[in-house]
Amino acid sequence: MKIIDTHSHIYSKEFDNDRSEIINTAKKAGVCAVLLPNENAESIKAINELSDKEPDFAFPMMGLHPTSVNAGYIKELKTIESALTKRTYFAIGEIGIDLYWSKNYLKEQKLVFEEQLRWSIDMRLPVAIHIRESLDEALDSMYKVGSDRLRGVFHCFGGTLREWNKIVDLPSFYIGIGGIVTFKKNELKETLGHIPIERVLLETDAPYLAPVPHRGKRNEPSYIIEIAKKVAECYKTTIESVKKHTFQNSLNLFNIPINNIDTEAF
Repeated sequence: MKIIDTHSHIYSKEFDNDRSEIINTAKKAGVCAVLLPNENAESIKAINELSDKEPDFAFPMMGLHPTSVNAGYIKELKTIESALTKRTYFAIGEIGIDLYWSKNYLKEQKLVFEEQLRWSIDMRLPVAIHIRESLDEALDSMYKVGSDRLRGVFHCFGGTLREWNKIVDLPSFYIGIGGIVTFKKNELKETLGHIPIERVLLETDAPYLAPVPHRGKRNEPSYIIEIAKKVAECYKTTIESVKKHTFQNSLNLFNIPINNIDTEAF
């Protein structure tokens, strides 16, 4: 049974010394595809190069990450917009609002987020949304732009029932479950009991947030198996069932070519 890592930064410098080995290990573990979220203008080259090298495995997104939004956001946003016209991307992302590190550019973050949401509507692409301590602000922007015309995933879902109750009425949105679900202290394990598996995607966010038993180490796509195991435990089902549902959910959201993905199990 195959599995898709819907959010992984394996194009980043943290993997420069062993990227090929990491990808081969992931493939051996059953990972058949990885979605690559862009961060800023500087990361475009690395994302495109990896996607060209691994066209049947690595599928790029394009967007401006909220922590890359600063006083020069207009120029940066134009570079991202230009990149979207030059090749195929499978989502607008990683975009959103981040109030964890700083609130200095909240106004600019909202402007950038809303502009990229409009791109997703115009281009009919899903969005990968970053919401660190900013769900309410992100939802305000989404409703302002037109939430009924949007579809996507709330990346790195934090896990409280209060948060889920604000997302549940957006039927075209999934939540991305990563290594946090394996951590000893988190609400996500209990919250999953209220979330249909049909609304769940799996992700690693590599190199960040490595799951137990790898916590504290550099994360990588093959570790998504540990995430799938914990999700299966939360749903009191089998890992095969979790893989099957999340695989199909991933295909439903992202228009990933599946020519070389084994779907015989379905």
